[in-house]
Amino acid sequence: MIPASRKEVNKYQQKTTYFVVFVDFCPVLPPYRSDTNRNSGVSMHPTQRQSEILREVRLRGTCAVADLAQLLSVSEETIRRDVRPLSDDGLVHKVHGAIVLPDRLREPPFQRRMLQNREEKQRIATALAREIPNGSTLMMDTGSSTSYVAQALCDHSELLVVTNSADIARTLATRNGNRVMMAGGELRADDAAAFGSSALDFVRQFTVQFAILSVGAIDAQEGLMDFHLCEAEFSRAIIGQAERVFVAADHTKFGRKGFVKICELDEIDTLVTSAPPPDGFADMLAMASVRASVAT
Repeated sequence: MIPASRKEVNKYQQKTTYFVVFVDFCPVLPPYRSDTNRNSGVSMHPTQRQSEILREVRLRGTCAVADLAQLLSVSEETIRRDVRPLSDDGLVHKVHGAIVLPDRLREPPFQRRMLQNREEKQRIATALAREIPNGSTLMMDTGSSTSYVAQALCDHSELLVVTNSADIARTLATRNGNRVMMAGGELRADDAAAFGSSALDFVRQFTVQFAILSVGAIDAQEGLMDFHLCEAEFSRAIIGQAERVFVAADHTKFGRKGFVKICELDEIDTLVTSAPPPDGFADMLAMASVRASVAT
């Protein structure tokens, strides 16, 4: 027989109910109002919008407030409110009607530059390619604009191309009897371009009909500019080896200040751009005997 004390224990065990409580610990969200997507009715928290804003600005370099509002389906005031803490933290800068990256003297990565003003650069490349006859000898430096020129030259034949850009070499080599001479040295991770004394010594062995440059900035006082010393040195080297010098530059390069000078305006022959040069620049180009060609 089970002792009475054990019976009492069993009786209470049978009647005991156990409760398990699951507690969901939610992070405390910043004190922003959540806006609703006007098109879909789906709510997006401001921290999500801020991530999207940062992604777009890093991709494009500059974003208009109106474009961001349309992209995220919120009001422009909502975008301005979301941008304030990003600006306070130094992640972006606010300018009139737009948001930009904080460091204007820093050139964006190569793949992002390929996306920036792509249609303009393609128009420039097509117009410039028409200036290059089949069978020409030419030098090309690295850059998004010259990469588009290389693409526009794909139907040309019997070209002899000297370049420090693996992207340009890959585009033009083995096509239509073209020959490509690639400058040696360590390839830069961002754009697979070679720089340094070995690359400079290599290009100085050749004399060509045309040099095609991609520049970072066109300044009223300093002329053509770039953001890296090694790029400016290479551009200067190929200018000295060519009979005619072309520069491919979209409209955003005018009035921009670079970090290092490439050359004066009178050292180039033709500037191919996407829009008429701003007031003052057209006169300076004419004084320097530079032909300005606007790609349409």
